[in-house]
Amino acid sequence: MSLSIGIVGLPNVGKSTLFNALVKNAQAEASNYPFCTIDPNVGVVEVPDSRLAKLTEISKSKKTVPTTIEFIDIAGLVKGAHKGEGLGNKFLSHVKETDAIAMVVRFFKNSDIVHVAGKIEPAEDIKTIQLELILSDLNVIEKTFERMRKELKAGDNETKKKIAILEKIKEGLENELPVWAIFPNSEDLAPIKEIQLLTSKPVLYIANVSEDMAGASSEELIEKYNLQEIIKNPESLIPISAKVESELGALNKDEQGEFLESLGLKESGLARLIHAAYSTLGLITYLTSGEQETRAWTIKKGSTAPQAAGVIHTDFERGFIAAEVIKYEDFIQYNGWAGCKEKGLIKTEGKTYIVQDGDIVLFRFNV
Repeated sequence: MSLSIGIVGLPNVGKSTLFNALVKNAQAEASNYPFCTIDPNVGVVEVPDSRLAKLTEISKSKKTVPTTIEFIDIAGLVKGAHKGEGLGNKFLSHVKETDAIAMVVRFFKNSDIVHVAGKIEPAEDIKTIQLELILSDLNVIEKTFERMRKELKAGDNETKKKIAILEKIKEGLENELPVWAIFPNSEDLAPIKEIQLLTSKPVLYIANVSEDMAGASSEELIEKYNLQEIIKNPESLIPISAKVESELGALNKDEQGEFLESLGLKESGLARLIHAAYSTLGLITYLTSGEQETRAWTIKKGSTAPQAAGVIHTDFERGFIAAEVIKYEDFIQYNGWAGCKEKGLIKTEGKTYIVQDGDIVLFRFNV
């Protein structure tokens, strides 16, 4: 499955600079999956996964294919976007196309770059963006109500159920609550899934910090800027310095490691953002490995074997027979498929098996 994250923010928060730095960094690190630009504001980068190199070596694979993530640099948002101010409608339509929102918030000071509000106040910036998304959703719901009520017929229980959900959402939005706070379980929104509400999307917060703050923890920033009431989960705030990421892009892999270590960082901002996105969206990676290729595949946590097979090709899911599964640690320890077979470590799993992160899988199917 493809994963897309929309990078949003107010003007002059460093959003586009950060986007360019992240994709350039990814290009420098990618050995055989080069950064690919689909559009000037869309970049596809590989998801860092150290397991791939080890599997490729053991299987003597001809090629290695990491799973990818798509970042979309969306035009800066201004107050009144829900009414069409600035790039308004264009901005909001682009947000609808993403799986999650990464909200870039300015934490750095620079007199040469004027903040749109004239001061550095992360809490107010977050509230401004969130309010515009909420007002946009209210507009959508009001129009949907009008249409549904006109079309509603006696005995139409499905439409009545949708209206009940929308009424609850409308009440919450009017109290400035995003949809994800009104319905924490996204499955409850299934009856209205065709209505793309912006605030139903998971949100990550990117704290664009200065270089000397690059090693700050999320908890430190939340406390310093009084964000406790806005950001409930510290893991959803990722401190990243656009300046540091830009400098990383100019270094080779060894130099990058040394540079990060000097700043007290274990990995790049790109890697931390991707890890946070996977955690927030409930995603995991399973792997396939053989002579032809070693590849990573992204699936929803809790996916059954047939569902995981369907990510490769719909025929795999439709004609699923069984899945041969090896745990990553066993694959490494016993040198691949042959060694694991000799040790009896290949498990044949059926349709109810829940695929785990790091599983090495070979699907059997018939269509």
